[in-house]
Amino acid sequence: MSFYFLPIIVAAIGFEIAYHISKTKKRGRPLVCPVGADCDSVVHSDYSKFLGYPVEGLGMLYYGFITAVYLVLTIAPSLGFQEVFYFVGVVSLGAFIFSLYLIFVQAFIIRAWCTWCLASAALSTILAYLAYLSIL
Repeated sequence: MSFYFLPIIVAAIGFEIAYHISKTKKRGRPLVCPVGADCDSVVHSDYSKFLGYPVEGLGMLYYGFITAVYLVLTIAPSLGFQEVFYFVGVVSLGAFIFSLYLIFVQAFIIRAWCTWCLASAALSTILAYLAYLSIL
């Protein structure tokens, strides 16, 4: 049961990053990267939306979903049947693959880096690994 706290913390941090990006964009302010990269050009690029939805909004949905699932499992561990872990694993694998795509876009298409986006990709990698561990 204590294993569930790690994904909750990781997902909550991911949600906060996605929310920060969303809030900054909605206020019309430039997104400043903590290490001097060009976050603003990345989050305002043509690739900042996927199928018409802002990528940071999709991130908030993903991280919120992961947080909610593990919170429920912490409160009611009896709901942790194998199908739940497989579903979380599939969703997390999808988020990980999408993060790889977004890193590819930053590196080879936009040719600019966003530290916040890379941090989010790292968190989604951690969550995919934790989901894999929970399936074992």
